[in-house]
Amino acid sequence: MNVIICILRYLKSTPGKGIIFSKNTREQTIEVYTNADWARDKGDKRSTLGYFTFIYGNLVTWRRRKQNVIARSSGKAKLRGLALGICEGL
Repeated sequence: MNVIICILRYLKSTPGKGIIFSKNTREQTIEVYTNADWARDKGDKRSTLGYFTFIYGNLVTWRRRKQNVIARSSGKAKLRGLALGICEGL
C-alpha cells in the first residue's frame, strides 16, 4: 500500500507525465531479465542483484538490492539473482 501511495504522489506532482502501458496483442510474453554484481562493496563483500519483469512488452516490476549472504563466486551470485528473477516471473 505504501508503494501505491508513493506512485500516486509522484503522478500527482508531475502533471503531464504518467505510466504508459501499450496494448501489444502480437507479443504475448512475460520476460524477466536478471543481473548480479559480485562483491562490489568491499566493506561487507555482499553482491548486488537486480531484475526487471516485462509483461506484454511493458515494464511491470523491478528491484535492486544487496544479497543477504556472501557469495563465494560470481557464478553463485548470478545464480541467486536468477532464482529470484524466476520466482518473480512465476
